[in-house]
Amino acid sequence: MSAAKPIWIRDPLAILADGAERGIVVRNGRIIELVPAGGTPAAADVTVFDASEHVVLPGLINTHHHFYQTLTRALPAAMDRELFPWLQALYPVWARMTPESLELGVTVAMSELLLSGCTTTTDHHYVFPAGLEESVDIEVGVAKRLGMRVLLTRGSMNLSQRDGGLPPDSVVQDEDTILADSARVVAKHHQRGADAMVQIALAPCSPFSVTTSLMRATADLADKLDVRLHTHLAETEDENKFCEQMYGCRPLDYLEQCGWLSARTWLAHGIFFNADEMKRLGKARTTISHCACSNQLLASGCCPVCEMEEAGVGIGIGVDGSASNDGSNLMQEVRAAFLLQRAHYGVSRVSHKDALRWATQGSAACVGRPELGEIAVGKAADLALFKLDELRFSGHGDPLAALVLCGAHRADRVMVAGNWAVVDGAIPGLDLADLVRRHSAAARAMQTGGLGK
Repeated sequence: MSAAKPIWIRDPLAILADGAERGIVVRNGRIIELVPAGGTPAAADVTVFDASEHVVLPGLINTHHHFYQTLTRALPAAMDRELFPWLQALYPVWARMTPESLELGVTVAMSELLLSGCTTTTDHHYVFPAGLEESVDIEVGVAKRLGMRVLLTRGSMNLSQRDGGLPPDSVVQDEDTILADSARVVAKHHQRGADAMVQIALAPCSPFSVTTSLMRATADLADKLDVRLHTHLAETEDENKFCEQMYGCRPLDYLEQCGWLSARTWLAHGIFFNADEMKRLGKARTTISHCACSNQLLASGCCPVCEMEEAGVGIGIGVDGSASNDGSNLMQEVRAAFLLQRAHYGVSRVSHKDALRWATQGSAACVGRPELGEIAVGKAADLALFKLDELRFSGHGDPLAALVLCGAHRADRVMVAGNWAVVDGAIPGLDLADLVRRHSAAARAMQTGGLGK
């Protein structure tokens, strides 16, 4: 098969890369050339894409999400609650999920992410009521249809209320079932190498919903299969108290005892680490997914990103689940992270470029993909292109800053592995109105138990 013709993304309005004033050239899913000011491509016979109205970013990378939660946005029973009572209100609703409703929830989440300029996303699916044993397989199918790059985690819960945990029996599985299915989905779906489109990680949900035995066995399995590990940690003070009462130590100590403190691991939230714990995280090269909107909505606290980075801890961005964020828009999450951290640290320590870096290079470190998150020769051709022709941008100065400060929310073009996944602000072949109709109906049925309003 002959190589694809190179594409010159020419003369961007602005680009998040040095030495690429006249754009970039991509071919066969890779960036092969940066074209400097006054230059033209060395590559011959290029196809030109006129980017003169576009701000070009590396594709944004979402490092923490729960796709299925798009089915329970702004649910009255869960509103105005902190994490533990919020979860307790939602577990029984999530137990009503079906394969059909899950597929719709996943499609909505991935579509919203793609349209916001996200090219690679993780998902943390840990709810497996009866009938949803093939949840990860459903997610893989949606990702392939949409052309999105994914790192899907096989989540798990096995510590139910009867054993001192938080979730009810209806949404947990036993350890043997979890480990067997974890091995199955890795063997079936996990791709290796710089061109991988689908990867799998293992992700017990949290210290308050998983046994120590499962935490340790999962770490051993991840090491054996050479895949990444993910979980929630240090999200709330309640979690600290739970770990101290249940295990006699703080969450990070518990994590280390379970064999998780390593470069294989990235953690969601990371709000309540002390200075010594941050140093340990940095030394272990364990990374953190900062989820600004979720942390604010649940009043969990503020991730200390500057202290973490000073301690050598990599920071990525995650939208978190749509039941604690009520959105899956990664570009808006970048702005939220910028504003939250600017308010916390002041103008001298946090800029809009920091927030963009967290969502690109920082997030690439979280997912273990150094070929992503940067516009440079040899990197993946994953790109997000935004126009500044909406009312919100009128009068802007710096185009890159305008994306964050003025609140960009929808990309005009998105390229994944050299292919256009979003064209003119839409996903080719996807009927959004029909998707919203079917997804809304599924959400209503799940929330009401099929009884209607």
